[in-house]
Amino acid sequence: MSDGEFGKPVILAVGDVLMADDREKLLRDAGLAVDHVADGASALAFAQKQVPQVWLVGEKLPDMDGVALLRALRERNLPHTALIALKNEGEASASRVRGAYDFLIEPVSRLKLVTALRNARERAMLHAAVEDLSPDMGPAGYFGFIGRSVAMRSVYRMMESVAGSRATVFITGERGTGKVVCANAIHKAGPRSDAPFVCVDCTSVPKDKLDAAIFGYLPELDIETEFGAGGAIARANGGTLFIREICALDPELQEKILRFLQTGRHVPFGTVNDARFLDDDVDVRVICDTDRDPMQEVMSGRFRQDLFYRLHVLPIHLPALREREGDAVEIAARTLREEAAEAGKHFRNLTPEARAAIAAYDWPGNVRELHSVIHEAVGTHDGEFLSLDMLPAFINSAVRSEDPESPRDAANAKVAEAAQGQEAQSAEEGGREEDEAGALTVDIGITLADMERNFIEATIDACDGSLPRAAKILGVSPSTLYRKRDTWMSGR
Repeated sequence: MSDGEFGKPVILAVGDVLMADDREKLLRDAGLAVDHVADGASALAFAQKQVPQVWLVGEKLPDMDGVALLRALRERNLPHTALIALKNEGEASASRVRGAYDFLIEPVSRLKLVTALRNARERAMLHAAVEDLSPDMGPAGYFGFIGRSVAMRSVYRMMESVAGSRATVFITGERGTGKVVCANAIHKAGPRSDAPFVCVDCTSVPKDKLDAAIFGYLPELDIETEFGAGGAIARANGGTLFIREICALDPELQEKILRFLQTGRHVPFGTVNDARFLDDDVDVRVICDTDRDPMQEVMSGRFRQDLFYRLHVLPIHLPALREREGDAVEIAARTLREEAAEAGKHFRNLTPEARAAIAAYDWPGNVRELHSVIHEAVGTHDGEFLSLDMLPAFINSAVRSEDPESPRDAANAKVAEAAQGQEAQSAEEGGREEDEAGALTVDIGITLADMERNFIEATIDACDGSLPRAAKILGVSPSTLYRKRDTWMSGR
């Protein structure tokens, strides 16, 4: 896409960041439309009229600290923007550039600057495309994922957007969040779906064979890998190469991967500038992942910064299961039915108590741990419903230690307490009748819809405003309450 399709300028430089090395000409020659302002006040005034796709902000500005400007821009929640901070070597504290999409340490090479800005621009374009997609896309899941939480719907949209691109995808997230599923989904949703999907796990292949496994080797070397003498890159030609735990690569292999990404050529293990391989181009879309914090790996010197910029073009972060409101129960129920069918068992659902325990547990092992728990329960029990006592003791004990009462009982008590506190006022107003327990009052003549709204809002209030906790009591998904609230607020 040309810069003109998104309006100019695409990049706004703030301060004297373009002065060194004739950077303005460099960026224009690279096809990046750029404009600049002298100070922070001018930048904020500029943003009132036009929102660039990328901000390039220097560390020191004539009228304010560059980080203060980044913070001000972030607080304005500007649409479709990426913020990059330039910092001087020796003061490269990540905490001082919090709020920036990326930061570069001066002196910055010409290649690194252009690559970082292109990555930032593509990220901004991607977020614009994500917001244009239907908000109802993927209501229950996406290519192997299960869940309809707000956090996962955002991930589904991101995956849908990047699937058609040839740019490198960098997937991050805790162990067990589904990074392999994510990579597979991107491949299947894109134009390469009929081509090979080849996965190399940098932590499972022996280090002395990893080079040969990725790049191939000469047959006379007699090295055995699961990818054969051609290597994973050759096997993935025309399709997708998925490199698992990219941050585990040693420095030599990092350099070799970087050369491959730059040139599209790969030299088999054990050869040096062999003429037989100089023109051996391959067409491979690269996806990588890591459980680690890649920026921390870069700052510690364990991972090459230039390789990071080459890989971190389209980042996708998978949320932990504890951040996916309502998804744990849905995943458990689906997994239960699948596991039962495979094992010849009769389970078809979870009891309410089991659902409450699954929803309340933090799942430090994420989806992988949840699958393991359900698999073990199906393997050792049978019945129509999976009950609480069929789940491991650590789930029950964790729930009990967090709340000695059941979630439903505790919150119902708070609803009753709040309702009883209003009895005197309700009696004075008249026209009201109490239920037999005296725990809730109802207006005569109120519509069913208004009664539902009042009860839901009272439950939410009793849960200190927590929609997920209220959803557990009401026996619905948190997303149901979010949708109802949106409807009430919009007056529909």
